[in-house]
Amino acid sequence: MTELLHVSGGPTKPEIIAVSLSKLDLADGCRFFDIGCGTGAVSIEASKMVRDISICAMDAREEAIDVTKKNFEAFKISNAQVFSGESSEILEKQEVGSIDCAFIGGTKNISRVLEVLAEKKAKSIVLNAVRIETVVNVINKMKELDLFDEVLHVIVSRGAPITGETMFKPENPIYIVVGRSGKN
Repeated sequence: MTELLHVSGGPTKPEIIAVSLSKLDLADGCRFFDIGCGTGAVSIEASKMVRDISICAMDAREEAIDVTKKNFEAFKISNAQVFSGESSEILEKQEVGSIDCAFIGGTKNISRVLEVLAEKKAKSIVLNAVRIETVVNVINKMKELDLFDEVLHVIVSRGAPITGETMFKPENPIYIVVGRSGKN
């Protein structure tokens, strides 16, 4: 089995990826945007879920771009474009209606990214965050853009041995914010 290469801040834990992707409504042939792609782990899992997915992965960190490219090669992801740079600028170059699903794992300019996704009529948006302030800002921005659907607080604990028995050690909690275009 191929081992996923890592980068600071990632990869997103498998359980969080599963919940996040379930909220994106992926479909065969969709155009999937992985914003702040880090290791590319979310894109790799998305490619396993649907046929003929088209992946656009982007990150401002060169280290992340290098790791994503290596992981895509190792996992034989051939249906992806990888972009280096400010995500809002990359997204601005997309045609209206060309973004089916957008996963946001990290970005510095989140308000502008959400504005561009709204302008481009992205059908579904899922953002993962660890900071409460980010969550509040994203919810408020999504409400302003008429995108907000729901927010989840997910806590995963893993079993670990302790004196011949098992205890649970919690991972950092994650907030998952979901947006959809065409909200009322």
